[in-house]
Amino acid sequence: MGVSAVFFDLDDTLLWDERSVKEAFRATCEKAAAKTGIDADELEAAVRKEARALYETYDTYAFTAMIGINPFEALWGDFTVGQQPEFRRMAEIVPEYRKESWRRGLAELGVEDEQLADELAKQFGVERRARPHVYEETFQVLKELKGNYKLLLLTNGCPGLQQEKLDGVPELAPFFNEVVISGNFGKGKPDPGIFEHALSRMDVAPEEAVMVGDKLSTDIKGGLAAGLTTVWINRNGKPYHSNIQPHYEIKHLSELHGILESLKEQR
Repeated sequence: MGVSAVFFDLDDTLLWDERSVKEAFRATCEKAAAKTGIDADELEAAVRKEARALYETYDTYAFTAMIGINPFEALWGDFTVGQQPEFRRMAEIVPEYRKESWRRGLAELGVEDEQLADELAKQFGVERRARPHVYEETFQVLKELKGNYKLLLLTNGCPGLQQEKLDGVPELAPFFNEVVISGNFGKGKPDPGIFEHALSRMDVAPEEAVMVGDKLSTDIKGGLAAGLTTVWINRNGKPYHSNIQPHYEIKHLSELHGILESLKEQR
């Protein structure tokens, strides 16, 4: 029984989300620097720190951690889609969370200006939405796999936010036979349940599927627990931070072809 399906993570595997967020911070912080004279890099660091700390104080934190929604997604995403009541609670929280994160960041640098904080909070969302970056190899690799393997997108996050990311790159979703979003399922990676759900949607056994993702703690850990072959895309040479050991490690998605060919030979 050979490999017949490839599961891909979305953020920082196919979409370059880290770059999108970084550029949105840069553009927004430069606006603040021009108005106030503070250092843009220092403001970014301060807002990131304050946003993380504030995010963890909300009663939705355990749910967002389980579904896989990070603090910087909450700085721009809308949470109007999703059956769980926690999404409706998030929709109530995020307007104040965004403004307060920027207000606290400014205050840490000695600037007390609520109006500016509100302006920056809104601008960050605009800037992030304007930057739907994709890795240069994403489409070529998917084109080469399409038709030879069943393809499934397995992503953590709020259904509305993940769909907005996909809508920002409309060429991406048509490559996939199925799209599974943790916020729709009710549990996120690394819970084995969402992998089992994905396998059932594709009608394949665990030994027939490969999971490709950038996060050891979610993509790889969950894939291993569910019995899939795991491929860690580690573009920047990140060190292992745990005892999670993927079956394969690559620096570029194009390396996936060699792995799939070797799996054919093994089986």
